[in-house]
Amino acid sequence: MQDAQDEPLFVQRVAGPGIAKAGVEVTIRVPSDTSPGRRQQETRAFGTTRRELESLADWLGSWGVTTAGMEATGDYWKPVFFLIESRGFDCELYNAAQVKALPGRPKTDRADSIWIAKITERGMIASSFVPPEPIRRLRTHTRYRRHLTQARTAEKQRAGKLLEDGHLKLSSVISDIHGVSGRDMLNAIAAGQRDPRALAQLARGSMRGKIRRLEEALDCSFFTGQHAAVLAMMLAAIDYYSAQIEVLTATIEELAGPYLHQVEQLDEVPGIGTICARDIIAEIGVNMAVFPTAAHLVSRARFSPRARQSAGKRKGSNSTGRGNPYLGAALGEAGISTGRTQTFPGARYRRLTRRMPRKKALVATGNSILTAAYALLSDPDARYIDLGPDYYEQRMHTRRQARNHIKSLERLGCKVTIQALSPDTGELLAPAS
Repeated sequence: MQDAQDEPLFVQRVAGPGIAKAGVEVTIRVPSDTSPGRRQQETRAFGTTRRELESLADWLGSWGVTTAGMEATGDYWKPVFFLIESRGFDCELYNAAQVKALPGRPKTDRADSIWIAKITERGMIASSFVPPEPIRRLRTHTRYRRHLTQARTAEKQRAGKLLEDGHLKLSSVISDIHGVSGRDMLNAIAAGQRDPRALAQLARGSMRGKIRRLEEALDCSFFTGQHAAVLAMMLAAIDYYSAQIEVLTATIEELAGPYLHQVEQLDEVPGIGTICARDIIAEIGVNMAVFPTAAHLVSRARFSPRARQSAGKRKGSNSTGRGNPYLGAALGEAGISTGRTQTFPGARYRRLTRRMPRKKALVATGNSILTAAYALLSDPDARYIDLGPDYYEQRMHTRRQARNHIKSLERLGCKVTIQALSPDTGELLAPAS
């Protein structure tokens, strides 16, 4: 039997705050003053007001603490994290799912604080990404704008259902009832207009070619005054959300001013516009040094399937898991947009949908978009160069392409024979004897 030397601690002087809404249990662990090689610890309780947190930071400083690790508990961790960080301490934020009580260990706030301190000093868990303060300010606005946009969309959907309840089939004729023509008609209906002909005459542009259909769809025989009153409330709510979104967008443009170059870089990627670029920057920042590789960033966003294998067999459905919903929404919108473009990512999305569900193809496309974003943000001089929609066809062997087309036609019940054409004249070549 030989003596084994323990691995050196990751951090010598640490603190482990156990955070709740109204209080914080903090344990510090530092080298022992009396017994070399041993540790000493102390636990104290603090409130969550600014005065209490300032006292907490002073106490940590008196013991020479350098690093504080804490669990991401709701939003309660933010005041503690941001104040301690502002005082010059290194802060580590851990995923709550990874900080779990061991079987048989008592579950108390004090025990949690001690456990978090031990996790921090040993470096047992990788810390979560917390962006710097300018990015956090930008993130606050972009996330709230997304919430307001979702609320406005929900209100528009309720307005469409209200029209159906009043037997107004406007959505059967106009694809977007909240466009210019549709909104004029809705305002007139809410104001009391019930004449289908007068309502149909509010159509503009190409919509005027549907006057007759609009007159039939705008029959207000079953549309009551109660319907009109509720519709007026819905339209007012939609206008309110639109005004708030415009104010937020102006503020976001101002906050994203220092990152104008990065926004222009991301804007070159198919499917990513300036709004989506700002949303992505607000979630991942512009300093890609915090992610060792693009694969680390994609994995953090949960846009790569997680392989689970046991005893040589793959387990589960290889789902990606739950990641950042705001980043996922931005990448999803970008993937849908790029699927409609004649670009390499668009061709890739359409190619993938032939052999997998659209949602999986969308995740794969989002993976590629985020990888491209990582490469662009890592190099200020980098520019996006599209490979073209015919990239796969150029690299694929001619016979392989022909074989794939034949198989597709055979699945439809067709029999196909191939005869080569002359590349110069286009005439049929005689079969080889």
